Amino acid sequence: METSDQTNAPYTKLFDLQVNGFNGVDFQQTDIDHATLTRAVDGLLAHDTDRILFTLITDRIDSLCSKLANIEKLRAADPKISRMIVGYHIEGPYMSPLPGFHGAHDPELMKAPDIGEFKLLQEAANGNIRLITLAPEQPNSSEFISHITANKVVAAIGHSDADDAQIDEAIKAGLTMCTHLGNGIPVNMHRHDNPMQRQLSRDELIGSFIPDGIHILGPVLKSLVRAKPRDKVIFTTDCMSAAGGGPGRFRIGRFDVDVGEDGVVREPGKPNFAGSSLTMDKGIENICKFLGWTEAEAREACSSRVAESLGM
Repeated sequence: METSDQTNAPYTKLFDLQVNGFNGVDFQQTDIDHATLTRAVDGLLAHDTDRILFTLITDRIDSLCSKLANIEKLRAADPKISRMIVGYHIEGPYMSPLPGFHGAHDPELMKAPDIGEFKLLQEAANGNIRLITLAPEQPNSSEFISHITANKVVAAIGHSDADDAQIDEAIKAGLTMCTHLGNGIPVNMHRHDNPMQRQLSRDELIGSFIPDGIHILGPVLKSLVRAKPRDKVIFTTDCMSAAGGGPGRFRIGRFDVDVGEDGVVREPGKPNFAGSSLTMDKGIENICKFLGWTEAEAREACSSRVAESLGM
C-alpha cells in the first residue's frame, strides 16, 4: 500500500480520478485563473480530498491543448495546486457517438483515436496525462492503447458499446480500467448481451463506480461491486462544478445545469440527471451504507487503490 512521505503511515486521504469541476468552478472553461482554481482546490481539501485527476471531457484537440497548457501554468506557479492536481484524465473525444452512449459529450466531436493527437495533448500537459477513457470499437483503438500504455498512461473503457472481441483485443493491447462502470450506457438494453455485463465479466479490468446512489442505486451498486474481485474495485465522484456547493445553477462545458435540494444535477426544466455533485467524503459514507464495508475498506478503495490503479 502507498505510504505518506511525512509519516510512513498508509495513505488514506482521498484520491478522485475523475473531477470535472468543484466548488462552483467548471474545469471545462478556457479562462480559469489562479484565484478560481484555488477556490476549487480549497473546496476539495475541505472534503478530505488531497489528490485528483483534473478531468477534461470531449472537445476539439486544439481546445483541449489550450486548457491543459493553462492549468500547467497554474500548477507551475503554485505548489498547493500542483499537489492537488497530480495529472489529467482525458474523457473523450475517442468514444461512442451513438445515442445513449455519448451522454453529456458532444457526439459530433467523437472520432477515432489518433497517436499524433495524443502526442500534442501530452506535450501541452507536460507529460502529466495519466488516464484516457475511450471506446475500443473506434478504429485504431488497439494501436492507440498500446502506444499510450507504453508511455505510462492508463487506458479505460467508457461510453462504449464494444463487443466481446473488441474488449478482449483492447485488454491484450493494455486496457486495464472501466470508467464509471454502469453509466454512459443506454437505459434500455438486452438483459444479457450488453456493455455492462461484458465489462463486469472481465476480472482483468478495474471497475470504477460512482457511489452517489443516483447514477447507480445502492442495491444495484452492491450487486455490481460483488461481480468484481475486491482488489479491482475503486470509486470516483465524476463530479462537476456543483460539488461542494448547495442548490443552484452551475455550468459544465457549454451546458447550464440546476442542482436541487436533493443534490441531483439536472438539465433546467428536465427530470433526468445530468452530472454528479458528489464529494468523496460523502462517497465514503455511501459506500459503507450501501455495501456494508468498514470505513477503512471504503477509504482504501478511494485512496491507495486508486493510486495503485494509475501506477502512481
